[in-house]
Amino acid sequence: MEPIIKVKCLKHVYPDQTEVNICGLDFVVNPGERIVILGPNGAGKTTLLAHILGLLSPVDGTVEVMGLRPDKNFNTIRRNIGVVFQNVDEQIIGPRVYDDIAFTLRNERVDKKEIDERVRNVAGSLQIEDLLEKIPHYLSGGQKKKVALAGAMIMMPKILIMDEPFDALDPKSKTEMVELLNHLCHNHGVTLLITTHDINIVPEIADKVYVLNDGRVSAYGSPQEVFRNVEVMKAAHLQPPILTELFTGLKNKGYNVDIPNNVEEAEEFLIRLLSNHKNTLRNDTCSKKDSA
Repeated sequence: MEPIIKVKCLKHVYPDQTEVNICGLDFVVNPGERIVILGPNGAGKTTLLAHILGLLSPVDGTVEVMGLRPDKNFNTIRRNIGVVFQNVDEQIIGPRVYDDIAFTLRNERVDKKEIDERVRNVAGSLQIEDLLEKIPHYLSGGQKKKVALAGAMIMMPKILIMDEPFDALDPKSKTEMVELLNHLCHNHGVTLLITTHDINIVPEIADKVYVLNDGRVSAYGSPQEVFRNVEVMKAAHLQPPILTELFTGLKNKGYNVDIPNNVEEAEEFLIRLLSNHKNTLRNDTCSKKDSA
C-alpha cells in the first residue's frame, strides 16, 4: 500500500527568519489510518499541517500528498483534503448553515439539485439537519464544530485534517465528535490527521501517534507504545493518559494486563480481576473449612 502522505526532514523559514525543522523519523500516513500528532506549543504541528495542505513551501526536505507536491499541485490536493481549523469561527462564513456547507460546491459550479442533495446528506450524517436554516453565529461550540466538519466533508475528501477538534467542547460533544470521526474512518475510509492536547482521548481516535518536539519527530507508534515511553513523553512536556498510567502501574506490579483504549476496556479488565479475586477468596475459604 502506497502512503497517502509522506514528509521527510522538513525545513521551513518564515518571513521573520523563524526557522522550523521537523526531522528525525519520517512522517508517513497510509490510506484509512487515524493519525494523531502530539507535541508542545511551538513544536511544528501547525507548520507540518500547512505544508501538507500546500499553504507553505519547504526550504528543504520533501512533502508528498497522494504522490504530488502540495505546494505545486494546490488545487488537486485541496479537492481531496477536508480541513477543520481550531478556531472554526474564522472558517464558517455563510449567512446560514446551509450556505456555509454548500460554499465549496457552489464555487465548483455544481448543479443546484446536486448541491441540495449533498448538503442534506452530509447534514443528516452529522445529525445537524435542524441547523440548516440557522445563523452560525448563534450556535454552540459543538454545533459550530459539526458545521465546519460538514463543510469539510462536502467534497467527500480522502483526507480529513482537524486541528484541536476537541478544544472547548463539553464532554457530551467530545464523545459525539469521537464517534463521528471514527465513523468517517471506519465506514467511509477517510484518512484522519488530528492534532490535540486532549491526551486522554487519543487512544480512542488513533491507530498511530507521532510526537513532535524540539524540531524532531521523536516518537512513532500505537498510542500504547508511545505512552509507555515515559522519557519521550516527559521531554515533550506530555502527560500520559490516566488509564495508561494506571494500567502501566498494574503491569509493573506483576498483573498480566494490556493498556486499554477506553474506559469500557478498562472496566472489563477490572471486573475480571475482581471476579478472579472473589473466586480465590471463595476457594481459600472452602479449603479452610475442609481442613477443619
